[in-house]
Amino acid sequence: MKIEMICTGEEVLSGQIVDTNAAWVANTLMEQGYELSRKTTVGDRMDDLVTAFRHSAERADLVIVNGGLGPTSDDLSAEAAAMALGEPVVMFEQWRAVMEQMFSSRGRVMTPSNLKQAMLPRSAVVVDNPVGTACGFRVRLGKAWLFFTPGVPHELFRMVNEQLLPFLRDLDPRQGGSVSVHKLLTLGQAESAMANDIEALTVPCPEGVTVGYRASMPHIEVKLFRRSAVDQDQWQAYVGAVRAALGDSLVAENQPVLANEIHRLLTEQGATLALAESCTGGMIADQLVTLAGSSAYLQGSLVTYSNEAKQICCGVKASTLQRHGAVSLPTVVEMAEGARARLHSDYGVSVSGIAGPEGGTDDKPVGTVCFCVSGPAGSWSQTLAFGSGANRSRTLIRKLSAAVALDMLRRMLLGQPVIADYPFLKRVDRLPV
Repeated sequence: MKIEMICTGEEVLSGQIVDTNAAWVANTLMEQGYELSRKTTVGDRMDDLVTAFRHSAERADLVIVNGGLGPTSDDLSAEAAAMALGEPVVMFEQWRAVMEQMFSSRGRVMTPSNLKQAMLPRSAVVVDNPVGTACGFRVRLGKAWLFFTPGVPHELFRMVNEQLLPFLRDLDPRQGGSVSVHKLLTLGQAESAMANDIEALTVPCPEGVTVGYRASMPHIEVKLFRRSAVDQDQWQAYVGAVRAALGDSLVAENQPVLANEIHRLLTEQGATLALAESCTGGMIADQLVTLAGSSAYLQGSLVTYSNEAKQICCGVKASTLQRHGAVSLPTVVEMAEGARARLHSDYGVSVSGIAGPEGGTDDKPVGTVCFCVSGPAGSWSQTLAFGSGANRSRTLIRKLSAAVALDMLRRMLLGQPVIADYPFLKRVDRLPV
């Protein structure tokens, strides 16, 4: 089954807002075994919308249209669908009654402009929207079904889960589950180098499996798509070979970001964590607290930029700072161990570095970052040189730093060597040696 998506709106087309709806829909479909074959973005222009609807209907079996169902003059999806079908829009009294009841229950008066949301192509089938005034609808155009959804995210999510997915399964009960993707999240490896290593594998790639890559710095994700039934022994052998080729750069599997893997491990182990962040400025904590349930393990994050804050909050000795500096292995060891002790945690993680664009020296140039992870078995620390310049912005250095710190913790939690050999991240120093 071919599925396409059309996203509407001038603000989406012009980049004024990021189209997170399309990403969510594509990911949700993939989790259910369906894959988008194409995504098109169209502005609020009648001719362009009509053309897009007709062209997609010629190629696809199902076209998901998102947006343009509101009450204002630039909400054109229903009218454009009618024009593509060559039929008029008519008042759907059942939805008008639903809207009137919705406004009444909220103590509001429905304005005349809202009536537009009950004007649909004559052949439309109404799709319920229990949380908004814009109903969805579907129409048949040629061989394809066009399924119209609201642009408001929480309304879209509800409609996809409760209306679209069941409809999709009814269209072709055999299709669901036929497409899947195994994701391998990597750190510190170049995409071209990974591609060369994977292409050179002696274990054959099973028929029906294709390899893709997605760069989302600081990570690169390797995606193994299965679009047909695959022999399980061949599949497991190939996945194992890819894992081996990625080596230390592999940091998680089937997790969207590394923080999700840390969240899983800490939750499963019932362990607690304290953070001491300098150059990352709370970025590590932010990635963890995004996840519901992180309060069960995250005791706190001490953002200690100044030397004085490192002494007061983490217990770093003045003599350590004077002798070695804020960006040094002795300092991050005392930061991690101090945060762990003061917040009564099983594990402590610290980061201190020079993110730039200024602040570097000959001995410690911009991009120099020190890390430490402390746990029941001891403390491990290292210094990496991320470099600077156009390809190493302040933001990227901070993102890389957060990722390395999380991966060191991941490795400790799994009982692996804490300090990894990332092919494209240069190590300057480490403790213990």
